[in-house]
Amino acid sequence: MTDVLTENAPQTDAPATQDGPSLSDFVTRAANGQAADGRRDLVGITREELTELMADMGESKFRVKQLWNWIYNRGVTNIDDMTNISKKLRDRISQDFYVGRPVLTADQKSSDDTHKWLMKFHDGNEAETVYIPDRNEDRGAVCISSQVGCTLTCKFCHTGTQLLVRNLTPGEIVSQFMVARDSYGEWPTPANGIRRLSNIVMMGMGEPLFNYENVRDALRIAMDGEGISISRRRVTLSTSGVVPEIVRCGEELGVGLAISLHAPDDDLRNEIMPINKKYPLKELMDACRNYPGMSNSRPITMEYVMLKGVNDKPEHARALAKLVKGIHCKFNLIPFNKWPGSDYECTPTNDIKKFAQILLDNGYEAPIRWPRGRDILAACGQLKSESQRLRKSRVSGCGKSGAGVDDSGDEAVVAAQ
Repeated sequence: MTDVLTENAPQTDAPATQDGPSLSDFVTRAANGQAADGRRDLVGITREELTELMADMGESKFRVKQLWNWIYNRGVTNIDDMTNISKKLRDRISQDFYVGRPVLTADQKSSDDTHKWLMKFHDGNEAETVYIPDRNEDRGAVCISSQVGCTLTCKFCHTGTQLLVRNLTPGEIVSQFMVARDSYGEWPTPANGIRRLSNIVMMGMGEPLFNYENVRDALRIAMDGEGISISRRRVTLSTSGVVPEIVRCGEELGVGLAISLHAPDDDLRNEIMPINKKYPLKELMDACRNYPGMSNSRPITMEYVMLKGVNDKPEHARALAKLVKGIHCKFNLIPFNKWPGSDYECTPTNDIKKFAQILLDNGYEAPIRWPRGRDILAACGQLKSESQRLRKSRVSGCGKSGAGVDDSGDEAVVAAQ
C-alpha cells in the first residue's frame, strides 16, 4: 500500500485557531466545493454555471471553453498552467477558484491488476474508487462512489455496515475518475478514443439515485465531448431500486442501467435488501419496463449475488425468469465475496453454473462475473472507508441524505463490453 498526497488540493485537516474557522465551517465549505480559504473548486461546476461565473467577471463563453479544455481535456491542476489565458485573468480566477483533487490516503493494486484508491475529501471523509481492467482487452472500467457510507444495510454488503455520512458533490464524484486518469497518465483525453480507462460504472459506495442531482451533474461533465468525453454508451449506473428516479435517470442521462436484484420474490428481498419494503419488486420491474435507455443493443443488467442456501436454488432461477418477463435484460451472477464479519457463504461453482443454465434455457444471458481484486477488498460488496457518521446538523446542505449499496469490483466489467 502506498500513501500519496495531492499537493494542489487545499487541506483542512489542521485544527482551527481560536479566531479561525471551526470544523463545521470546513464541513459546510467542503459540501459546497470550497477550500478552507473560501476559494471554490472549479472541478464539478457545470458548464452552465461556469458560463454564469465567467459572465459575472465580464468574460465571454470562449473563456468557458478554454477553462473546460484545460480542466477536463488536459487535466491540469494549476490555473497558472493555462497558458492561453492571460496572466492577469489567471490571477483573477485564482483569487476565487482553484483546480483540486482529493487526497490519496491509500493506493493499492491487486495481483490481478485491479487498482483501488482511498480518497480523502476536504472535510476529512473518505471514499473508495476501483479500476477493473478488462481481461481480454487493454481497457477497463472505473467504479465510482456516490456517497460516503450507506444506509440500506443490505445483509450481504460490507459497505452497508458503514452508516451513511453524506452525499458526495459533483466535483467529488467526477474527480474520482480524474484521479484514476492522473494515475494512468491519460491526459489529455485521447483524440482517437482509445484509452485504458474506457468506462464509468456508478457501482461504488452509495446509492446513486439517492444522490441523483449530484450524480447527474458529475456524469454530464464526464460525458461532455469537449472534456473527459466518455460516451454515454460506456456509462452504467447501478441502483438497488429507487423507483421514482429510474425513469428520470433514463430521460436525463440515457446511460446503461443495472439493478441490484439479488432475490426473485418480495419476502426474500425484504429480508436481505430492506429497501424492497419501500419499493417492492412489482414497482421496480414496472420502472425497468419503462426505462428510456433500454434497447435491443443495450439490455438492463440484473445483478444477482449468489448466496449459499439463500437465493441459489433452481426454483429461484425459474422465479427470476418469470419476474423479468417483458424486460429486455440479462443477468450477471456474482459469486459472493466474503468480508470480515459476514455470515454468508458463496454458492459452490457447480451450483452457480446450474443456476445460469436454467436462466439461459429460459432465454436470458447469465454470465458468471468471477471476482476481481479480492486480495485488496476491492471486489463486489467489499468497499468500505473508515469515515464515521456525522451529525446531521454538520452535513446540512450536502444534498438530501439517502441510502446506498455497493456493487463494485468485478461488476464493473459489465460496461466494458
